[in-house]
Amino acid sequence: MAVSSTNPFTRIITDSENNTAKIQHLYACFRAEHTARSRQALLSPDFSGLLIDEHLVNLERRPGFRDGRHCLVFWARPPIHTLRLAEELQRRLRLVAPNAWMMPTYRMHLTTLEIAFSKTADEIASLVAQVRPEAERITSYTYSHRARLVKPAVTYDLKGFAVSWVTAAGETAATSNEDGHVDDAFTYHHLRRDVYDLVQETGVKVASRLQVPGAHVTLGRFLDHGHHDTVEKRQTWAAAVDNVNRWLEAEVWGTPDGEWIVGQEKGLDFRAGTLWYGGGRTIIMGEGF
Repeated sequence: MAVSSTNPFTRIITDSENNTAKIQHLYACFRAEHTARSRQALLSPDFSGLLIDEHLVNLERRPGFRDGRHCLVFWARPPIHTLRLAEELQRRLRLVAPNAWMMPTYRMHLTTLEIAFSKTADEIASLVAQVRPEAERITSYTYSHRARLVKPAVTYDLKGFAVSWVTAAGETAATSNEDGHVDDAFTYHHLRRDVYDLVQETGVKVASRLQVPGAHVTLGRFLDHGHHDTVEKRQTWAAAVDNVNRWLEAEVWGTPDGEWIVGQEKGLDFRAGTLWYGGGRTIIMGEGF
């Protein structure tokens, strides 16, 4: 398909000379730099506290509170083996942050494209009407355009924590590819690029905040400062994440549990509503494989 000159996802592919190893390197560097910055902020002598999401606190602790921020997205939904891995990561991290809010597995998602955010319900409904005629084609795009994610690792910041992947670049496939549809030359970043253009072709102007070389699924968020209110607690948290990541690299990388081909079991999820924290409603779910 033709790629528009204004597509923000094109630059990384162009700058990487469409080289999958270079694209993976950018994803890996973004993840490593994000983790390093977060660790430095957490362990700094000038640490001034976590960044608590008051919307989530209110949703969890104030009966009747309603989140009025409506959004429109295309999500990738994790397959069962990826959800089981996420559950195990949550179990390990809950040992050092027992009061953190954990994303229920049925809400877990990877945002492939954010079309609009923090709009009214009526504004989102208007955008849905524009995209709907092409939504089935877009949500099932992953059936014939399969992008592989590998090397999961836990990342965190002052708001919460997630599991992230990098784009594949020729690693030995851990799952069967009998039908030959998986080709690492088509990366997850190519998928994001294509979905952006497919949406733009409907006449909707995409207003995505998420254009960085990253692929993450939120595992949890902090609801208060209790687990990080001393240097010792913050050091314990950082060490726990380091231990989890060593386990992932040693035991999960290169196995079926450490690989996610986007579109496994379910196609993309065209979803609208109050989507923060995995809410909202599905408009169309694409065909999985």
